[in-house]
Amino acid sequence: MSVTLDGVMQAPGRSDEDVRGGFTHGGWAVPFNDAVMAQKMGVGMAQTGAMLFGRRTYEDFIGAWAHRTDGNPFTEMMNNVQKYVASSTLAEPLPWMNSTLLAGDAADAVAGLKKEEGRDIAVIGSGDLVRSLAARALVDQYTLLIHPLVLGSGRRLFPDGAPPASLHLIDSVATGTGVIIATYTAG
Repeated sequence: MSVTLDGVMQAPGRSDEDVRGGFTHGGWAVPFNDAVMAQKMGVGMAQTGAMLFGRRTYEDFIGAWAHRTDGNPFTEMMNNVQKYVASSTLAEPLPWMNSTLLAGDAADAVAGLKKEEGRDIAVIGSGDLVRSLAARALVDQYTLLIHPLVLGSGRRLFPDGAPPASLHLIDSVATGTGVIIATYTAG
């Protein structure tokens, strides 16, 4: 999860990615990408058994990954991994291969998946979904890409009123662009 120093996670990839609330700072994370970040994310993706998305992120990622042919090293993984989607507005069949719509309450469905899946279920983006899972103690680990940037506004990963949580740092690395990749376990 890419976040700024003030906790904003909204629209890290593109200016038009998420303009809810009049957000005008989209694409803020892109200038900070580097080889250290790519290597660390590759290691994390190798441990991923499935991906979990909210509707907005799923629909955005279809456009970014489903038909990509540019040789990006993450393309094969993103297309071939099992994808679970939490949405009350989408319907089966989902257009991106290996995608399954979760039935009913997302947190209940994820609790069931956690009992079945043998490898990690990773979430990229999908802040509303992450917050709902955290409220039910269903997030085991956070990997935060903390960018040396303050935006002053935008949707935050841990907004005002979020339940208190105690996290334990288990790994950290600094990139050449000043991003701190910090991995925390929850609870």
